[in-house]
Amino acid sequence: MKIAFFSDVHANLPAFKALLEDLDELQPDMVYCLGDLVGYNVWPNEVVSKLRERRIPTIMGNHDEFLMLPEDPNPLSNKAITRKIVNEETKNYLINLPRQIDLKFQLSDAPLNIHLTHGSPKAINDYLVEYYPEEDVLEMLKQVKSDILLCGHTHKQYHRLIPVENKFKHIINVGSVGKPKDGDARLCYAVLTFNETNPSIDKNALKVEFRRKEYDVEGAMDAIYNSDYPDDFANALNLAR
Repeated sequence: MKIAFFSDVHANLPAFKALLEDLDELQPDMVYCLGDLVGYNVWPNEVVSKLRERRIPTIMGNHDEFLMLPEDPNPLSNKAITRKIVNEETKNYLINLPRQIDLKFQLSDAPLNIHLTHGSPKAINDYLVEYYPEEDVLEMLKQVKSDILLCGHTHKQYHRLIPVENKFKHIINVGSVGKPKDGDARLCYAVLTFNETNPSIDKNALKVEFRRKEYDVEGAMDAIYNSDYPDDFANALNLAR
């Protein structure tokens, strides 16, 4: 079983198209999106339209949540500019997304529970970084009754393994499609491959691949330069920071 997870597209249509092309080539069994479809670039409506065409299950990110909150009084803020671009159909879709998804699979030796969130189970805008205190991570996993936790939000991918008695817990940040922050401008997403045994029992039963793919970064940057968004957003794409 092969499942692809991606996050943080941030209205970057060239990156999203490149992702979809890679998924078409890879042909995973399932695909999930961990939120933040809007913000920082000019194509939120086009990205959401393509996502919905594919019927990809999606959860809400903090930038999607902004559309539910009071307007930012600063007309030059990312939130205010994004709100002007997003049409009503896109907004209605985003504000009705679930905040988490739980996946359950029956493997040969035991059931497997996977929890999908944008920030962390604690908050949609929580930064679940790789060095997050272990006891806090384990408490979150206990609350959501999960063996594997997948998240986004930080734009930096990692796979963290935590031994618990005779078992293992997996925390996986899937990185960012539209705005990586790890110094590599290529889009990033995660592909998890499972065999018949439970990875909470056998840590080698799960293969995590962080796939990178080039896309038209210059085109995405030019769109920002020709918009109301700050030029710094374009420069950040090129530098991946």
